Amino acid sequence: MLEKTVWRQYHKTNDFREILANFYEVSSTEIINDDKELYGVLKAKLTKKELKLFAMDSAKVDDATIQSEFSYDDEALEKAKFKLYKKLKQDKQRYSFRAVSNSTSEDSE
Repeated sequence: MLEKTVWRQYHKTNDFREILANFYEVSSTEIINDDKELYGVLKAKLTKKELKLFAMDSAKVDDATIQSEFSYDDEALEKAKFKLYKKLKQDKQRYSFRAVSNSTSEDSE
């Protein structure tokens, strides 16, 4: 399952839960537990290009390779990364990755 995804082109495992947990500074148990469902949310919230950039950047692919993949110059790459991470930081994005829990007060905001 999920072996032929954009993510797996740059990562050996489906470690997107841990990367998102680190990014949002929460426990990985607070992120959706099912890999397939979590990846589906990730795909729904990001464009194909953003998802690929997120996968490449989190896999520590060097900027020159990313630039050649997307035909970006230095400035365009920085703008794309800024836009991607700004989008991920939005509350509506962050909450969509959280596991559903009725016991947390943060869900009621």
